[in-house]
Amino acid sequence: MIQAKNISIATVRREIEASAEELFDAWLDPASLAVWMRPGGILSSTAKVDPYEGGAFEIVMHSAEGPIIHTGSYRVIDRPRRLVFTWISPATGQTETLVSVEFHAGYRTTEIVVVHEKSPPDAFYSYTKGWRDAIKLLAQKMATERTSKSATR
Repeated sequence: MIQAKNISIATVRREIEASAEELFDAWLDPASLAVWMRPGGILSSTAKVDPYEGGAFEIVMHSAEGPIIHTGSYRVIDRPRRLVFTWISPATGQTETLVSVEFHAGYRTTEIVVVHEKSPPDAFYSYTKGWRDAIKLLAQKMATERTSKSATR
């Protein structure tokens, strides 16, 4: 964790067996987001996206305690290398934070690096865990899709 002036930066990395294009697209497709953007005890999610620079998104995570609304707008959409968007949620005190996602393509895998900046220090651990959980679900989604494609060949 990097912390300065009551602001923290959470960074999560994971290598996933999928192309950078497939993983990048999974971040901008509302049906895909609804499948894997449900960290921790989230029961289900819904998503709306306007996938262009300046476009908005809304992800509603449904927990046992009720809905948790996350909103933001896309700052950079550089397929399949980089995605940058703002992130506003109850955990940020409804204050705008910044998330950058980089996709580093390898031979058969792609490393995803998520950096969440400008979040309140008390949200650091929940965001780090949340991004780890979500990226793990994304990896599982990609593995399931890969298995399905292999079975139909």
